[in-house]
Amino acid sequence: MAMQGVEDSDRERRFDEYIGLLGDTLHHADRQQPFRNYVTGLLLPGERKSVEPMAARIAPSRVSAEHQSLLTFVSESSWDEVTFLDAVAEQVLPVLTADDGVTAWIVDDTGFPKKGKHSVGVSRQYCGELGKKENCQVAVSLSVATEHASLPIAYRLYLPEDWSLDEEKRKKTKVPSDMTFHTKPDIALDQIWDAVARGLAPGVVLADPAYGNNTDFRDGVTALGLVYAMGIQFTTTVWPPGAGPLPPVSWSGRGRPPTALRRDAEHQPISVKALALGLGAQVWQTVSWREGTNEDLKGRFTRLRVRPAHRDEKRSEPRPEEWLLIEWPDGEEAPTKYWLSTLPDNIAMAELVRVTKMRWRIERDYRELKQELGLGHFEGRGWRGFHHHAALCIAAYGFLVRERIAFPPCTDRGSPGIKASAVPTGYRPRGSAGTARAA
Repeated sequence: MAMQGVEDSDRERRFDEYIGLLGDTLHHADRQQPFRNYVTGLLLPGERKSVEPMAARIAPSRVSAEHQSLLTFVSESSWDEVTFLDAVAEQVLPVLTADDGVTAWIVDDTGFPKKGKHSVGVSRQYCGELGKKENCQVAVSLSVATEHASLPIAYRLYLPEDWSLDEEKRKKTKVPSDMTFHTKPDIALDQIWDAVARGLAPGVVLADPAYGNNTDFRDGVTALGLVYAMGIQFTTTVWPPGAGPLPPVSWSGRGRPPTALRRDAEHQPISVKALALGLGAQVWQTVSWREGTNEDLKGRFTRLRVRPAHRDEKRSEPRPEEWLLIEWPDGEEAPTKYWLSTLPDNIAMAELVRVTKMRWRIERDYRELKQELGLGHFEGRGWRGFHHHAALCIAAYGFLVRERIAFPPCTDRGSPGIKASAVPTGYRPRGSAGTARAA
């Protein structure tokens, strides 16, 4: 018991140091205590991590005053969440990458189902959490990953085009005037550009087909000097190994020489699905990519060197060859997943699969951020509060990542060694199962 007390004391000291360093980005001294309290509330156990129940756990004798303090800090204070997340990365990434180095930069988005329609960015759109189109908010993020851990370093709400054009909605939710419509791949590419500009150690850019199927996004990543492994849809067209578009038509000696590549009725690219179905059984091999809970995760794969064909008839040079990686699980009638990758042409098959499959880490990030740290529990409607709450959740997650790496085994989730005060008898936060809600 005495040793546990020492461990808790040391951990709380590290938490205070971490909070103190991050607090320097907030600039105002009166923000330091609500900042510490807010992150503490996110880390402490509890069903809800919205402002009122956190206030009750932190200051049960003055819930109303603490609630107002936290609400003002997260929704009204003018601190910059981008600068704050940069500071989180500065504190966490050196510990995260000390032994492993950076393996990947992972692009993804996550949805937050909403019943109402007044919260910033809410629209009927695809929600990954539900696996279908639904009323929700969606945020785009970029995470830095090593072999054993990862950390989101950028996070921004996707503002649907109808929201971008609706001045009344923008005014009510205080969307910044310079925040215009950008697609999700546009947002992700901006985040990657910023990470490159900051000089962060590069990793292989991983993304699902929502991003990988966008040729401009893949080209943008390549233009930044990065390599990628991105999911694509089965309808994506490529030139099979050894093939490519036809050269420009012969010059007649009049006008400018033609430069556009060509296709004709007999010379066309092929969908990756059609290409895969035409391959013989001998090309498929079983590859294991990581340890699962009970056994190694493995599947049937093949790979080919292909040239992406999207709009290459508008180009003067064929696109470079890259890897097409295909997964065809046993028992399935057709392949289920396809990726394009600019990883080196001499990379081993097992390594190509392993790196490509590292995108699973972002799912773990979001699971813990949502289930343990309340990423989706913010009840405000405004742009500033949405991003502030997310940045604070990422800061709390960053502290846990640091603790687990620097002081293993540290597998407990939640409390950073700080004891929660007892909540008042009979207290029920708004939104809990035992509380009646106004219509």
